Amino acid sequence: MKLLVSALEPSSNLHLKEVLKYTKDVELIGIYDKNISEHKPLYDISDMAIMGVVDAIKKLRWFFKVADDMVELAKDADKILLMDGSGFNLPLAKKLKKAYPNKEIIYYILPQVWASRKGRVKKLEAYCDKLLGILPFEIEYYNKAIYVGHPLLDEITTNYKAQKGTITYMPGSRRAEVTKLMPIFRKLRAKLRDKKALLVIPKTLSPEKISSWYGDIKDFEVVYDAQEALSQSEFAFICSGTATLEAALIGTPFTLAYIAKKIDFFIGTKLFGIKQIGLANIFLTRYNNTILHNELLQESVTVENLLKEYYDTDKELFAQKAKELRDYLSHGSSKNVAKFIKKS
Repeated sequence: MKLLVSALEPSSNLHLKEVLKYTKDVELIGIYDKNISEHKPLYDISDMAIMGVVDAIKKLRWFFKVADDMVELAKDADKILLMDGSGFNLPLAKKLKKAYPNKEIIYYILPQVWASRKGRVKKLEAYCDKLLGILPFEIEYYNKAIYVGHPLLDEITTNYKAQKGTITYMPGSRRAEVTKLMPIFRKLRAKLRDKKALLVIPKTLSPEKISSWYGDIKDFEVVYDAQEALSQSEFAFICSGTATLEAALIGTPFTLAYIAKKIDFFIGTKLFGIKQIGLANIFLTRYNNTILHNELLQESVTVENLLKEYYDTDKELFAQKAKELRDYLSHGSSKNVAKFIKKS
């Protein structure tokens, strides 16, 4: 079976890797992490990385070419799996459905229509045959979406065994995120000199990129396994993204620290009305109108504020809310998604 995949984000590829554990005789083609399969992707995810609206506009013409290449490649596919990345995958779904009306298109990890741009629901239902959601509450926005579970509940295999005095720093996986947060994290590290400092760096980054993006990291212990670092840390400072939800499900108390480009922050908060960016906070607010952690954004990301978060966070309350979140999400999704791929 040939499966055309469009998985642009590192997190999507982690989820894809789990799904593949429950499939046999599936040959991947398309866009995915080159380390996932013996079959070379059309484009590796490193080619697709963008940061914010401005970067996306600059690469717009190139993305059109990539989409056309994917449509051409799809002629050999038995099924199509689109994962997250709606800015690229939703227009791609339209092109694919027009070119191959009888090929099944599965969309796994649905766009956040509950946060903004609800008009995407009609397009998703028009272009895709199966809509597989990873959040219980998002299903109510669709007529044919199915809750399959949350992938992180499959992927978190470590237990929380915090070591007092160990702190994890996660400044993100994109250049713009890292270069904004690392100068602040270095100063913070200096204030917490008596603590063990674990700096999580993506495995895929070259030594040249690490040097260029992170700068002086001699005062940190570099680690590449985020789960292992989080599981042994009494606290963490984390950029936005999947890592915040990962920490929440492991049970590691943390504070979100995020500095976006001013125009992206304006668009998100003023035009789209986004009030929270931490996934755990968004989910718990929907579930029982509570939050798990504080969010320091833009000018609020200071050494003083981060120190206050470290010393003042109520860890018992965090543990209670983290359990509520795990109970809400209930179970993993990988095995269920694999069933849809294999189903004839």
